[in-house]
Amino acid sequence: MTKLSFGLASFLIFSSPCLLLADTIETEEWQIEADKVLRFDNPNSVIAEGKVVLTKTRKLPPVLKKKTTSATKWDVLLEEDSAADEPEELTQEVVEDAEPRYETAVTITADWIAYDVENNSIKARGNISIADGTDRLTAESGTFDLEKETGTFSKATILRDKLDLHLEGESITKTGVNTYSITDGWVVTCKVDDEVTPPWSFAAAEANVTQGEYATLKHATFRIKDVPVFYSPWLMVPVGNTRQTGIMFPEFSTSEYGGFAFNLPLFVNISDSSDMTIYSEYLTNRGFMPGVEFRYALAPQKKGGFMASYLKDDLSDPSETEYYQDTGYTHTNDDRYWVRGKLDHDFDNGIVTRTDLDLVSDRDYLTEFNSGSTGFRQSQERFLSSFGRGFQNKTSDQRQNTFKILKSWDGMALEGVFLGINDVRHDKTSPTPLWKLPSLDFTGSRLLGLSDLSLDWDTDYVNYYRENGVGGHRFDIYPRLSMPLPMGPYLESRAEAGVRDTLYSVQTFGDGTWDQGNSPNRLLGEFHTEIGTTLLRDFTANIGGMDGLTHNFRPYVQYDFLSDTDQDDLPSFDSVDRIGDANLITYGIDNFFDLFGNSDGKETNREYGYLKIKQSYDMRSNASDEPMSPVRIKLRFTPLKDINNARLIYKTDISVYGNGTSHTVEAFYINSRGDAMNLDYRYDDLNGADTQQINFAIKTQLWDTIFAAYDIEHSISESQIIEQNISLMYQPACWSVELQSKYTPGDTTFSIMFNLANIGNPLGFRL
Repeated sequence: MTKLSFGLASFLIFSSPCLLLADTIETEEWQIEADKVLRFDNPNSVIAEGKVVLTKTRKLPPVLKKKTTSATKWDVLLEEDSAADEPEELTQEVVEDAEPRYETAVTITADWIAYDVENNSIKARGNISIADGTDRLTAESGTFDLEKETGTFSKATILRDKLDLHLEGESITKTGVNTYSITDGWVVTCKVDDEVTPPWSFAAAEANVTQGEYATLKHATFRIKDVPVFYSPWLMVPVGNTRQTGIMFPEFSTSEYGGFAFNLPLFVNISDSSDMTIYSEYLTNRGFMPGVEFRYALAPQKKGGFMASYLKDDLSDPSETEYYQDTGYTHTNDDRYWVRGKLDHDFDNGIVTRTDLDLVSDRDYLTEFNSGSTGFRQSQERFLSSFGRGFQNKTSDQRQNTFKILKSWDGMALEGVFLGINDVRHDKTSPTPLWKLPSLDFTGSRLLGLSDLSLDWDTDYVNYYRENGVGGHRFDIYPRLSMPLPMGPYLESRAEAGVRDTLYSVQTFGDGTWDQGNSPNRLLGEFHTEIGTTLLRDFTANIGGMDGLTHNFRPYVQYDFLSDTDQDDLPSFDSVDRIGDANLITYGIDNFFDLFGNSDGKETNREYGYLKIKQSYDMRSNASDEPMSPVRIKLRFTPLKDINNARLIYKTDISVYGNGTSHTVEAFYINSRGDAMNLDYRYDDLNGADTQQINFAIKTQLWDTIFAAYDIEHSISESQIIEQNISLMYQPACWSVELQSKYTPGDTTFSIMFNLANIGNPLGFRL
């Protein structure tokens, strides 16, 4: 093979055509190799034929090498006293004196190449390949401007690994560094192997592509395995892994009462830290239901998200008797909406704020519009994932809206809360819900002097407002003194005494009445003491990859006293206003189990579980018939190293008088593959209660590309399934399809959701 190297800035001119059989000219930029090379001076060009390889090299920066030098200290230069007179050893980075280094930047191969020196361009044909890092272009023939990096290629394919972009066409013109024009081709935003038909693609007569942004298609068809299933005269498709403005995939649905529905979301990328989605949904039997979602994130704890949906509901009419009879809905309004949002903002001075917004037009809205991209279920999942907190249950008819601000310092905390209630009860009888405008809670703990005596306090003020009923101001002061009691080296004891003074200024609002005095007051005395001891023992055993187990055994007895005070003259706002007296002895045993071991010379330990058992004896005279409380048992088991991967919690209360039992089981497991299981079972028949419910969810990977999920909320006591969801997902490379079945009382939804790699939201069909 003949090898020729030449520079783009200069070129050797020959007086006549010359066939190179073996020649090498060393330059710093381009190099050509071929079976046969011809050089011409008019025009100034090179013709290469047979296994042509054209490479561009890039000079690398010199290597930095550490070198130690001597330098006089600053104290010597400034004639200051110094204990050392020796010059200081300094280390600095210097350029290594070595041969220049190069790397290959671009490689062009073909069966035939003509290089135009004056225009710095090439013509090529036959198995063309241009490789630039992880990106590659292949074609049958084409021209390419080496300086501008533009060109036109026939029967070409472009692969961009970093963007998972695959372009193919009868003709592709590279119009810039990241822009292309395609004729009779298609676009796929995922990796596709050579000679393999893509699982899906966008084909178009003409396409203009800007890498990392959009592909604008004319006469576009969406194809599955090269079979066209959708046509559009014009279509814009995002072809980058960053957020971009554009129309997202539509969502289609059909239901018995809503009829056929079509939702076309528009995503707007406002800035790097904010975006907005506009939903335009139309339901044939209900009307137009627009929606909007706005999000911003300035920092992990400086973010917000808000959504709103509105519907002028044609079904909310008294004449629609079948609709109301079959569904059991009670709303009469036709202006229906749901406005929700959350905002987290932490300030640099340690002030933390949290805002939660939840306004709905009627009690039926969230139950009726539970599915879909703007429904309750997906909204709950999105906000829970982004903010760590969701919304109240969709059946709650008193929706809480709060603004909280918290400042903590030196063992103290001050919290302010504004609470407003969105009352959507069907029968809004008096009294109406209480608002807090505002509430202030000041808590803290301080040691008094050098002793072990500590002062703890919880002081709060609330201004209660309601539209109709009794409200007013409440000021609650609750200081406590506590200290350990010296009872020997083997006993742990502590005593706590406190008083609680609650003052009121009662007000009435609307049709509210109050005849017990406007300034009642309550004073309570409290005393608590506890005596216990702790026994420890280590057991050698190989458990969970650890060396042994530590058993912490702690029996204890505690006494609680709370004075009896008449509270009938107090308003009843919340649990603080009705505190029952107590004269109670509680005894129990706490067992804690920790694993210990030695890893890489470091001692490690972790929680393995605990078992707690306790019971109380009531010494009040009115509890003499059944003074013993139920035996309460609580078990927690965390078998894996990461307690967030697996845990089991079991609680039970057992009446010693045969009045029933209660059981609660909470189990959770997730593995590294993503298989997960969650179980929540509750049973309670204590003192005539009748509660039995099970919530269960499981997700598993059946095969490499097939996933299944199932979850259910079932009230066993009422023999009713509250909600049930079944899904099966097939997820090969580049796309996925998910079959879903969702059931709620009065509504069943079947859906099929398609998701394309790097293309916005899934394409969905709900039935």
